[in-house]
Amino acid sequence: MWLLRIARWARNPPGPAQRRMLLVVIGLAVVIGGIEFLFGWPEALGLEPQRRFWRP
Repeated sequence: MWLLRIARWARNPPGPAQRRMLLVVIGLAVVIGGIEFLFGWPEALGLEPQRRFWRP
């Protein structure tokens, strides 16, 4: 499926605005990945259940 999409882009390339948007999205993903790599993932956003410090 991805090869068909790439072939379609090669035959009919996207306009400058779409290319710019694609670069912004890829750049944003790289920045978020770099921040996660440098500082780690916050425990509050993890999938493991959190221990509570207070008891209801």
